[in-house]
Amino acid sequence: MPSCVVLNASASKICSSVFSVVTFNKNALYLFTRVLIFGVPLTGYLDSDLVLPNNEMGICWQRYYLFDMLDSNEIDYNQILIVDADTIVHPTCPNIFDFTDDKYCLVHDDASYDWIIRSIEHYQNAIFTEESFNFWEYGNSGFQVVNKIHRPFFDEMRKFYFEYKEVLQYIQKTYGVGTDQTPLNYMLKRHNIGRKLLPYEFNMSCMLKKEILGDDMLHTRLGYVSHYNGLPEKEKSVPYWMEKTYKHLYG
Repeated sequence: MPSCVVLNASASKICSSVFSVVTFNKNALYLFTRVLIFGVPLTGYLDSDLVLPNNEMGICWQRYYLFDMLDSNEIDYNQILIVDADTIVHPTCPNIFDFTDDKYCLVHDDASYDWIIRSIEHYQNAIFTEESFNFWEYGNSGFQVVNKIHRPFFDEMRKFYFEYKEVLQYIQKTYGVGTDQTPLNYMLKRHNIGRKLLPYEFNMSCMLKKEILGDDMLHTRLGYVSHYNGLPEKEKSVPYWMEKTYKHLYG
């Protein structure tokens, strides 16, 4: 049974006209399918409209309709990598699906512990009043590997969203502490979902803060999936660094 890569296109809206959204998404998918799977059959590109208007459910939350979208497109699958579109995969990347142990996989997010802890606290105070988890177990939702056993959990994520929609939107607008990411971490804990945190090399987020993103292209020698989040003036900087990296790695 094939594995599947699904690009979450929320971040791709800021790509420049020079390195366009459609062109980059197709290039990104091509890179993931060519590099990760090494000849194993892999299903393709879900060019799907929003399930709901963005003001009713933000794009990041709509990824939890994933299994329904795969079904509606008659795509068979085993494991699924859900990855933000503002990523570049390195040509030497090993097959990510070999590292999962069939668990719900994320990569630890350590970009700003101030932001992470504030996010954990705000969501705990408003919703998860009886629950807690350690900040060093916190995963970034921009890179998730799941499989069929996680479908009921995705159903729970959608139910949770609609039950707490107003509270979630208030927290997001008032405190600026993210959308689905922190609730995802709480919900994985609440539902006792077996998790595995993959190493940073598989989701190299906030590279500028780690001082590895620069003209020497150091980031291209340190890991497998570079993630262009946390950049200033992202409308210009994200497409700039993605195109620069793409050309550096692939010509």
